[in-house]
Amino acid sequence: MSKPALVLLHGVTMSGRVWDRVVPLLTDQYDVRTPTALGHKGGPPALQRPALIRHLVDAAERMLDESELERPHLAGNSLGGWMAIELARRGRAASVCALSPAGFWDAGSHSQADGVARLRREVALSRFTRPVAPLFLKSAKVRRLAMRDIAERADRLTADEALAAVDDLLGCAVTTDLLGTRESVAPLDPLPCPVTLAWAEHDAIFPPAVNGAIARERLPGATFHVLPVVGHVPMIDDPKLVAKTIAAATRSA
Repeated sequence: MSKPALVLLHGVTMSGRVWDRVVPLLTDQYDVRTPTALGHKGGPPALQRPALIRHLVDAAERMLDESELERPHLAGNSLGGWMAIELARRGRAASVCALSPAGFWDAGSHSQADGVARLRREVALSRFTRPVAPLFLKSAKVRRLAMRDIAERADRLTADEALAAVDDLLGCAVTTDLLGTRESVAPLDPLPCPVTLAWAEHDAIFPPAVNGAIARERLPGATFHVLPVVGHVPMIDDPKLVAKTIAAATRSA
């Protein structure tokens, strides 16, 4: 009997390899795919600029078509969670597990601006420090400090994993486009499939008390969970918790 398909969608400036520690925990149950988004390092090029969220969703839908995946289970973090919700809106998901999804803001307000400002600072710091990153990222304390806005325990990454994340960030061609977007997640009620909103307790980018609250208003039929003791990219802090959360979300379909 074939396994159900599960597509994992990454956050802005990242790549499919951000899921590397989660995938082995899910492959016994699912046929797991980890595509890299349009305009991101290793993904298809963005031919239309500025790149919009809908362009990334269009590209993801083409990937589903090419892979003959009509309605797979979808899970995504940050930008990837937003993309998963938009794919579900198009009828392309059996279930969605959105981990601290982006897009739940009022454009231009602090609910968007605060998190975007943190991401922009991270991009600028990465550009400035890249020449010395291979040396400094050997220190677990430096890894934890440098990535404190996205993870509670980035020291759990190896130096090579942290450097790869920096290179993914610097290799993203559409960072400015996406961080400057005026798009947001529109209300969705009723839901086209089961949706789980799993918010990181210590999310410094999109805090659950702000963006999570907006998400609950716009997707009132979704199941809402708070993931304890993890940051905005929970795959870094607790891959086992992430895998367990995704598997539980798929069982609701």
